Amino acid sequence: MKTKSYEIDMCNGDLFPKILAFSIPLMLSSILQLLFNAADMVVVGRFAGSTALAAVGANASLINLLTNLFIGFSVGANVMVAQSYGAKKQREMSETVHSAIVLSLICGCVLLALGIVAAPEILILMGTPEDVLGQAVLYIRIYFSGMPVILLYNFGSSILRAVGDTRRPLYYLLAAGVINIILNLLFVIGFGIGVAGVALATVISQCVSAALIVRCMMHMEGGCRLEIKKLGMKRDQVIQIIRIGLPAGLQGTVFSLSNVLIQSSVNAFGSVAMAGNTAASNIEGFIYMAMNAYHQTALSFCSQNLGAGNYKRIRKVLLECLAMVTFVGLTMGWAAYLFGNQLLGIYSSDPKVIEIGLLRLSVICTTYCLCGIMDVLVGGLRGIGSAVLPMVVSLLGACGFRILWIFTIFQWEHSLWMLYLSYPVSWLLTAVVHAGCFVFLIGRRNSNSVLNT
Repeated sequence: MKTKSYEIDMCNGDLFPKILAFSIPLMLSSILQLLFNAADMVVVGRFAGSTALAAVGANASLINLLTNLFIGFSVGANVMVAQSYGAKKQREMSETVHSAIVLSLICGCVLLALGIVAAPEILILMGTPEDVLGQAVLYIRIYFSGMPVILLYNFGSSILRAVGDTRRPLYYLLAAGVINIILNLLFVIGFGIGVAGVALATVISQCVSAALIVRCMMHMEGGCRLEIKKLGMKRDQVIQIIRIGLPAGLQGTVFSLSNVLIQSSVNAFGSVAMAGNTAASNIEGFIYMAMNAYHQTALSFCSQNLGAGNYKRIRKVLLECLAMVTFVGLTMGWAAYLFGNQLLGIYSSDPKVIEIGLLRLSVICTTYCLCGIMDVLVGGLRGIGSAVLPMVVSLLGACGFRILWIFTIFQWEHSLWMLYLSYPVSWLLTAVVHAGCFVFLIGRRNSNSVLNT
């Protein structure tokens, strides 16, 4: 099978240039996607005030909580398509692609209803202050109206990544990002509609990126070609997508639950602390997305090589991804902390907001490479077919530990610094266990044992 110009042969040739060619567009795409939210934050913080900024920021952990379960299914689609591509099974790949697209639309409609009905009540349970609650509810209801297209884009880009195409999703997000920023300025400054304006801008721009990626898939060749007449859900493919994606989604959901608890703890310190935490979290998001590119790289490269039976190459993939994510995490994390005052000043001019934001950066950004290492190991484990084990380890080592920390150590010293310290400690513990699991499981694979995890 001849490799198309946008695709990458992950099973042959030098790894380093191929990993760079795959990860750099993916990194830029992820950062650009985060710019949607950053544009919301900057515009609303500067032109609608700190209360509006807190309202948008209060939704971040809740949005992740409600969406991560369904976005996890896109991981299952990625693994299935990549394995079929590596094994050169075109028919199986086509069935997976069409099943995944239909599944994305169904999940998006479920999320639309869930977000509009349940999100306001969850915001109340999170202890969102009265002066923030009304605008937070308005933002999240508009945002969730776009869930079908948001998931459609996520599934489509995941399918393209499975065959090595990370460039075209970058181009589509660039177009959508420009539209998002223009609409933010128009709706908030021109029309003066605050948080509703930034939510509308995000939804409209996501519609653009989803339409572009669907058009791309309809013009592709081979198993990834999307044809309307073939849309449907093949039972075997859907079961496999859910088998792989459900543990990933559950892991993301419980991770988000622990972050909701942390957000609730931050809420208790007031709206100024919420604004500072929101601004710092947004800055950290750029670093996380850059590191997450190597999680996606490990996932796709390991999946393709598993399909081709190249077990020795899988080890090399993981080691190179670990080296790259450590470099990116250390470089970007420390840069964000050292230039924290200037970066936080983009979001707010309030000295108290900047002070609290800098406190968070000092704890999390300086140790953020540990999170990247943990995620790359998870990508490698899922890429070699282990779906449940990395979920269990992550839930116990990161989420469970973090929740325990909130109800014990944080209660002993009730400070934001102690709250934030739970992150690096949990990353380190979980990464160590993941590394041991990968060494054990790839050893079993290499000795032709059957992996059932």
